[in-house]
Amino acid sequence: MVLTNVYGTLPLPIESASLALRDKGAAIVAGSSHPLTFSGRRSVTIPAGAVVVSDPVDLATPEAADLAVDLFSPLDTTTWPSALTMHTGANQTSYLSEQGNFVGRSSFTVADPTPSWFFLSRVEVEVPRTANAIVAIGDSITDGARSTRDTNSRYPDQLVRRLKAAGRMLPMLNGGIGGNRLLSEANSNFGINLLARWDRDVLAVSGARYVILLEGINDIGMGVGPHPPSADELITAHQQVIERAHTDGLLIYGATLTPFEGAAYFTAAGEATRQAVNAWIRTSKAYDAVVDFDVAIRDPQHPTRFLPAYNSGDNLHPNDAGYKAMADAIDLSLFTR
Repeated sequence: MVLTNVYGTLPLPIESASLALRDKGAAIVAGSSHPLTFSGRRSVTIPAGAVVVSDPVDLATPEAADLAVDLFSPLDTTTWPSALTMHTGANQTSYLSEQGNFVGRSSFTVADPTPSWFFLSRVEVEVPRTANAIVAIGDSITDGARSTRDTNSRYPDQLVRRLKAAGRMLPMLNGGIGGNRLLSEANSNFGINLLARWDRDVLAVSGARYVILLEGINDIGMGVGPHPPSADELITAHQQVIERAHTDGLLIYGATLTPFEGAAYFTAAGEATRQAVNAWIRTSKAYDAVVDFDVAIRDPQHPTRFLPAYNSGDNLHPNDAGYKAMADAIDLSLFTR
């Protein structure tokens, strides 16, 4: 278990933590709770800007199981003068308890359900050495925005189901952050730019072998003002990511940017930039392969828009069927290289 305080400006005390199999709602499967220790201690203080890794836990996890990560900090986070490191739009319900330490309890009184994950970076699972991990990195479309909550309908989830049906189970890590960009930031909830978070969110992932990159539409849509990012600037950022992936022996697959006509931040100039970036992704041969999400979910009669059956309603994010179409567009042989 990797806990994080990377955006915190003060040390974060974790008094106790546990890991279990989730049952329903805030309840856990009886007998599955395991206390987490850190270098043999039940408590840990995470320095500002740092992560900590727990000691291993002997917990057999069924394929695609839901885990319950239970954390207690003595801090009053509503008044704590430091940023909380969190994933605001996880599309999965978590549960805040009433005041007190309920770590390891089979159930507790829920004070507030939340769609956010707090202080959790990732869960690492022991797998065979041949099970190379896939890292899907990007913005809200990788994050699964507007998919049905608590159903794991994001495109990386649906890709896992395809792989399983084909008799292959590869570790999948979702590095999507809503609002994220290649080159800059809009606000703290959108995370730092991809070039800045690359080492932490991709290179630090144990067993990573394959990367699917879908990023840049927010640079285009949010990059208003006198000097919006040009196609050349976005392409340069893609080239930097490719170089860093190859330097560390990763195979990286470039995904074309999906349609956004009708979205709140659509402009004709932005569409021209999207088309130019997509043309480069398709033809430059800079990526080890191309995943053409644009073709997978666009309307053939109006290719700058979503196919209506795949549109969540905001003309920017797919619905569950659209995310499935994206997963179906990925050639599974890419993960045998």
